Amino acid sequence: MKVIFLKDVRGKGKRGDVKEVPDGYARNFLIKNGAAKVATKEAISQLQGQQKAEAKQLANEKAEAVAIKEKLEADDTVVQLKSKAGADSRLFGSVPSKQIVEALAKQYEITIDKRKLQLAEPIKALGYTNVPVKLFNGVNATIRVHITAE
Repeated sequence: MKVIFLKDVRGKGKRGDVKEVPDGYARNFLIKNGAAKVATKEAISQLQGQQKAEAKQLANEKAEAVAIKEKLEADDTVVQLKSKAGADSRLFGSVPSKQIVEALAKQYEITIDKRKLQLAEPIKALGYTNVPVKLFNGVNATIRVHITAE
């Protein structure tokens, strides 16, 4: 029996695959548990339409990520932050990724998720710091952050 997998099934197929499986296995396990459905002409054409829509959505997300990358890496995009610091230019406390994202949204109206910032540890010194950002799979950018003393 030919089935379309609705979920990943270990050793048999991944979501969206169309495969031939034994009739009993398909009826008694896959279809019963909602892991697959019978591959009719209508179901296959629906699957193809769904895959095209997902591919189009991924392309749109990637294009949006590339546009954000261009804005972030422009020469005039430097996130300015002020923090209290000691005489040896060490901060009292630190600057976490949440504060950087909020300043970026406030100064340049660019909103990104704070989890996309790849900051190993919060910034603890004055001056310029380059912060890597993973915007999309294969699209990475760098934000320049300038921290000055209050």
